Amino acid sequence: MKLPHGRMRYAVACAAMTLVAAPSGATSLIHQGLDRLTLQNELVLRATVLDIHSYWNADHTLILTDVHTRPGLVLKGSAPGDVTFTVMGGTVGDVTTLIVGGADLAPGSEYVLFLAHADLPGAAHRLTVRDHAQGVFEIVKGRAFSEALEDPLLPDARGETTVPGGEQGLALDDLVHQVHAQSNR
Repeated sequence: MKLPHGRMRYAVACAAMTLVAAPSGATSLIHQGLDRLTLQNELVLRATVLDIHSYWNADHTLILTDVHTRPGLVLKGSAPGDVTFTVMGGTVGDVTTLIVGGADLAPGSEYVLFLAHADLPGAAHRLTVRDHAQGVFEIVKGRAFSEALEDPLLPDARGETTVPGGEQGLALDDLVHQVHAQSNR
């Protein structure tokens, strides 16, 4: 059946509006305070990202990125030298896998990272940012800002939904003190 030109434009416009109005999928993250982030991760460190390398997982179903860092301060756990961990997402050639609510790391930037071992799709027992954007705090002018600041978080058991430090971030010394206090419990 052939539609007249005017009706075809109307049909295309309606289809486009339907696509725009359709809800998009998102990652749902339950709020994690510094206490839980510290207790549930085995390695917490202040580190500078040296470089990143993205590649397809073993099944060629997901892009993973290895992040090579140089710790400046280990807050919990042990890191005798540089630390490399893996996150989901990245770019290989002209294909990008974006993880909504995932960590966004850049070479040359400094972060406080909450890391633990976990199984990733097609990559078993990898050191990773298990809590996605909540496990990454970017350091800017002596303050630490949670990367989850722009992500809507589901309330935790106490009803909290605001990331540690909120929009003002945390003084780096305060974050370090809080992590040490939780680690020593």
